[in-house]
Amino acid sequence: MKMITELPPLFQSWFDRQGWTPRRHQLATVQAARDGVSALLIAPTGGGKTLAGFLPSLIDLAGDNDPSPHLHTLYISPLKALSNNVAQSLARPVAEMALPVRVEVRTGDTSASQRRRQQKTPPHILLTTPESLALLLSYPEAAAYFQSLKRLVIDEVHALAGTKRGDQLALCATRLYAMAPALQCCGLSATVAHPASMAAWVSPTGKASDVRTIIAEEGAAPDIRLLMPDSGGYFPWSGHMGLGSASAILKAIQQARLTIVFVNSRAQAELLFQALWKENTDNLPIGLHHGSLDGAHRARIEEAMANSALRAVVATSSLDLGLDWGDVDQIIQVGAPKEVARLTQRIGRANHRMDEPSRALIAPANRWEVIECEAARDAVLQHDLDGEPPRAGTFDVLAQHILGTACAGPFDPEQLYEEVRRSAPYQNLSLQDFEDVLRFVEDGGYALRSYDRHRRLFRNDLGQIWVRNEKIIKQYRMNIGTIVDSPLLRVKTRQGKYCGEIDEFFASTLLPGDTFLLGGGLFEFLGMQDTNVQVAAGRGQNPRVPVYGGNRLSISSNLAKRVLTILSTRSLWSDLPETVQNWLEKQERYSRLPAPDGLLIETFAYKKRYYLICYAFEGRNAHQTLGMLLTNRLEQTGAAPLGFV
Repeated sequence: MKMITELPPLFQSWFDRQGWTPRRHQLATVQAARDGVSALLIAPTGGGKTLAGFLPSLIDLAGDNDPSPHLHTLYISPLKALSNNVAQSLARPVAEMALPVRVEVRTGDTSASQRRRQQKTPPHILLTTPESLALLLSYPEAAAYFQSLKRLVIDEVHALAGTKRGDQLALCATRLYAMAPALQCCGLSATVAHPASMAAWVSPTGKASDVRTIIAEEGAAPDIRLLMPDSGGYFPWSGHMGLGSASAILKAIQQARLTIVFVNSRAQAELLFQALWKENTDNLPIGLHHGSLDGAHRARIEEAMANSALRAVVATSSLDLGLDWGDVDQIIQVGAPKEVARLTQRIGRANHRMDEPSRALIAPANRWEVIECEAARDAVLQHDLDGEPPRAGTFDVLAQHILGTACAGPFDPEQLYEEVRRSAPYQNLSLQDFEDVLRFVEDGGYALRSYDRHRRLFRNDLGQIWVRNEKIIKQYRMNIGTIVDSPLLRVKTRQGKYCGEIDEFFASTLLPGDTFLLGGGLFEFLGMQDTNVQVAAGRGQNPRVPVYGGNRLSISSNLAKRVLTILSTRSLWSDLPETVQNWLEKQERYSRLPAPDGLLIETFAYKKRYYLICYAFEGRNAHQTLGMLLTNRLEQTGAAPLGFV
């Protein structure tokens, strides 16, 4: 295979001015585009992966003499913040090379007037999310809008493939390939456990052989250490918030320019933020960032990070993926990361330079998490990523896609079936299953066809499928997407200022006068006004912390196996803190240690009740199911169990 050795003169000169040399994988991505093939680029964080994805587009557009507004490149990311960050990064080479290129973002935060302008006058490069793409494809003018599309860039493919959002995106991509047959795709990721399966997911045909997989050289190994609490290395037996390490975390923040302190839930973010400020006698500027905060608040934090106005930000997964904050030289993971890939991604946010090690500290919240954090650290250093290959696509996403296709205009079901099967998640979809899903969308299927509200589609004499009325189109566009979250209520002051969102269930437990934390502020609950939570500035001690659904993370199978290996191998205990070693020895003395090939069950009596504990190491989702099955079996035997946790 022929490989270019340098970029076109304009771009090579720009690289030279930066003091950069184009990396091999960046040149390989340009070569793949010249050869007319799609590509999957696997490159470590800080290796210029995003620039590599856009270089073919910028080179192509630099010589584009078409004066009419047309969409050339579509960039898809799983996070709105990532789209905004990439747009800012792209602005620099576009401006410094004086390229005739317009780059714009379209997400749920984009104003209606800006969206209308983008429909009428499309930018050359549009950065968006899977949900916004599905919305764009539901309009009758979609075919004309995307017909000039030459390049599809999908960032952080590992975070999408194998999920319902990924199924939706894969189906939308097949629509794009039908509208723009010359379209090339480029998938980008730093963490891919199954390259062949991921290449098939990126492929326009659903076949890995039609995609060129480009694997970059490895970057410098990260510097990962455990952060010990100030209390002489003492770790509590239980608890998962990690607040006891607040003073040690603050000392680590003081020793770096900019630190991202990652936590696993929004409630933990609020509590740790407060704990840090209690210790922060030097008034270091520390921010808070999570998905339930006001969008303007998040934008201010992101801007302050970009301008080096902060020393630290406490964040959830809202800052996990791909974001390039050049001055971040340290990350701190508080609590067990639960997945090796998650820890790898978060470490990659520090020191966005491929040739220098990223510095990371892991602060376990309890003795058990010390073992889990050690297992995750070793897995990252050994490049042992977790994750299963992308599974087959789900029928509910297919049903939504069928309805969205009908919203754009009538379609032939046989043609749509063949189109759908060109996506990797649905390449084994049978005609019978497709027809059953289509029938369900059409009239509700055998169970619901008697109810008129489930009649969404109809067929004309030519066999084409049409949407039944405008009301159904509006309902589809209002409810588009596959992200399922607990109902959230907006929090507002009496003056109408928007403060963020809290879970509906949590709101139902509040009484007038109760106080709670949100966005680092203390609020007093006044009552409900329509569907808004009305608040005022709060005072007093012991405020409550909003608990949000979907915050509980399940340990990955790979990480669970590594934990069991540590537990059953005494020679590995010497790497653990002394308090944890003593704890394991006590467990071995009074009971048994869990074995990799066995199931440890303990029973004991306490306050006239009997308790049973199973150590299954299969993750929260499996444990939830096993708990229900075991409880049901105990009920059948007459044991009358109270329940399970």
